[in-house]
Amino acid sequence: MKQIITLVSILAVFFALSYCTDRNDKAATTQNEKVELTDQELIEKGKYLVMISGCHDCHSPKRMTENGILEIIEETALSGFQEGSEMMKPNKGALKDNWVLMHPDLTQYAGPWGVSFAANITSDATGIGTWTEEQFMRAMKQGKYKGLENSRMLLPPMPWFNFVNAKDEDLKAMFRYLKSTKPVRNLVPPPIPPDEM
Repeated sequence: MKQIITLVSILAVFFALSYCTDRNDKAATTQNEKVELTDQELIEKGKYLVMISGCHDCHSPKRMTENGILEIIEETALSGFQEGSEMMKPNKGALKDNWVLMHPDLTQYAGPWGVSFAANITSDATGIGTWTEEQFMRAMKQGKYKGLENSRMLLPPMPWFNFVNAKDEDLKAMFRYLKSTKPVRNLVPPPIPPDEM
């Protein structure tokens, strides 16, 4: 009887160890394998990343509610400073005192760099509709205007330097989402250099 109990105990330990080892092997394999997302899952991931990265903070025009809260104007979401909108006229005295000024809808900024306007990042041709993934990656990781190799640097407040160490798959998901957005035709004005303000 003692031998049977010992044998059962040994077998139980053996199966427990086998189960744990097998589970650990499967977990390690799962961690090392890249999970292929469907196109819709990729878009959803990109949408989530765009939301938590604060892209709407600058790129989406806003209006003030009765409660004093800025809300995104859905029909122009992610389309940047609106073509034909009244531009903020920066107070040069404030800028000389190192102030940074913002348009009420948070899509125009003025500071020591001059005046910058939030870009249209919708899927329209006036936005990023004609961009390649490579251009998007270069804009986000190297701060190059329109993601073009020999172009100027992106102006503040675009925080491209926060994305330098972003995972490529995350930026690709963001790009895929932005390319899936409703196209909004909006030609954003060029920046104004400090000496022309």
